[in-house]
Amino acid sequence: MLEIMKSIILDFQEIELETGVPRRLPVRVVPGKATVCVGVRRSGKSTYLFQLIKRLLNDGVSRENILYLNFFDDRLHNLCQVGPGVITEAYYSLYPEKKNSETVYCFFDEIQAVPGWEPFIDRLMRTEKCEVYITGSSARMLSKEIATQMRGRALSWEIFPFSFREFLDYRQINVTGPLSTRKRLLVQKAFAEYWETGGFPEVVGLERHLRIKIHQEYFHAVLFRDLVERHDISHPQALKDLAHRLIDNTAALYSINSLTGYLKSLGHKAPKYAVAEYLEWFEDAYFLFTVRIFDASLARSKTNPKKIYCVDHGMVTSVASGILINTGHLLENLVFAALRRVTSDIWYCKTKGGLEVDFLARLPDHSRLLVQVCESMAVPQTRKRELAALAEAMAEYGLRSGTVVTRSEEERIEVDAGEIKLVPAWRFLLNLPES
Repeated sequence: MLEIMKSIILDFQEIELETGVPRRLPVRVVPGKATVCVGVRRSGKSTYLFQLIKRLLNDGVSRENILYLNFFDDRLHNLCQVGPGVITEAYYSLYPEKKNSETVYCFFDEIQAVPGWEPFIDRLMRTEKCEVYITGSSARMLSKEIATQMRGRALSWEIFPFSFREFLDYRQINVTGPLSTRKRLLVQKAFAEYWETGGFPEVVGLERHLRIKIHQEYFHAVLFRDLVERHDISHPQALKDLAHRLIDNTAALYSINSLTGYLKSLGHKAPKYAVAEYLEWFEDAYFLFTVRIFDASLARSKTNPKKIYCVDHGMVTSVASGILINTGHLLENLVFAALRRVTSDIWYCKTKGGLEVDFLARLPDHSRLLVQVCESMAVPQTRKRELAALAEAMAEYGLRSGTVVTRSEEERIEVDAGEIKLVPAWRFLLNLPES
């Protein structure tokens, strides 16, 4: 294993780095802490590490001082038996003169594949002169449990597929400052493409049939590598059927009882506790997200029906059967994903009058945002319902503004509680703060 590890370390030093589009991520390196980047598979985590490595090389750091390992490399499958200590043994046998004299920059990609990685990184941070960067596709790397095991030696950041701003960066469209008519038309055209493709970096610019094929490969990789293998699930077909059911019902309400009943109707013997676990694991893999109702009572919030969203609306169109999904649900999913890049504090809410508002989000500056999603407000009955729900919620939560995200309409409406803005989706995405 030692010789294999050496060859992997040396191989990396000879490859050309594919750094892609610079990401708009607020990641800051703090001395003495490992930098942990987590997110769904294929969201660009490895490319982001390469961007960080390129920055170091441009600053004059020697390639020999950079240690990079991708733990999905098949050559590392025996690492579970020998333990991660062989990594430093291999590196310092190649470069003994660097030990405790030069800073070594360690980049570990998808490290959650290695059992016992936390104490290894903790020991590395304590005993070696190094900076450590880690990626993984498990939200558990953000948990207090991990923070405890690493004794406060890690700062975690989330990476998602391209935001609309990052998509514009890919298309080399600069949206700094006021938009001219020409620039606005370019942005709207780019949004139409973003609407079709979603944000996974690898599928941008591909033909539709290739995009669908790649999205479906992602879907199966998440299911079988991030869930079935990681959690040793004995009935993978039940998990797959559940995932398809949830994707088909994107932006809709669900309950554990209804999902358990559905699996039972297909002949699966999945008890309620197993379905609840599956849902937690979907979220842990940054694939599907649950949104609860906003309620001062945590018990009521947990027992009420919940809503389900996917990490990327483009994946929904590629994986869903198409029977239940409509463009209104996709627009709502797009808005959820944009909000989730900014904050994890997202709920849906019901007013005392029983009217529903799609999102109540608490932003990093602690302000609150009420958002209703409606593809078109052209039908008077729809307009009246959506505005009434927002106005009631604004009054109940003491907020002076609310937003309706539409496909193309733009308007400002005064109500008793304050102002409601109708905003086209592309403008809403650009107006959100950076993730």
